[in-house]
Amino acid sequence: MKSSPTQSLDFSPPGDCEEARAACIYAALGHGARLRILRHLLAQDACCCKEIVSTVDLAQSTVSQHLKVLVQSGLVDYRPERQSSRYSVNQQALAAIRAHLGTLADCCVIQRKKSENHVE
Repeated sequence: MKSSPTQSLDFSPPGDCEEARAACIYAALGHGARLRILRHLLAQDACCCKEIVSTVDLAQSTVSQHLKVLVQSGLVDYRPERQSSRYSVNQQALAAIRAHLGTLADCCVIQRKKSENHVE
C-alpha cells in the first residue's frame, strides 16, 4: 500500500488519463469520513491509524479502509515503520488537484460567459 509522490496530474497521453486521475482523486474526496481524515492529516506532519481513529470517532477497520482509498488516490502517502505505519498528506497531489479544480472552474466561467454573449 505504498504511494509515490505525484507532482502533477499530467500523464501520457494527455487528456483522458489526466481526467481519469482527477476523477480518482475526486472520488476519494467524495466521502465525509475521508474528508475528516484528510483534514486531520493536514494538521499533522504524519500520524498512525490509531491517532486518526481517536479523532474521527470511527472503528479502526473503517479508518484503515478509508486510508487505503486515500493512499490509492495518491492524496496520502504511506510509510511503514516498526510498530505502526505513518500517513501524511501528499502535498504535490493536493496542489495538483487544487490546480485541476481551478482550471475546471475557469472553463465553466468561460463557457457561461460565451453562452451569455450568444443570448444577447
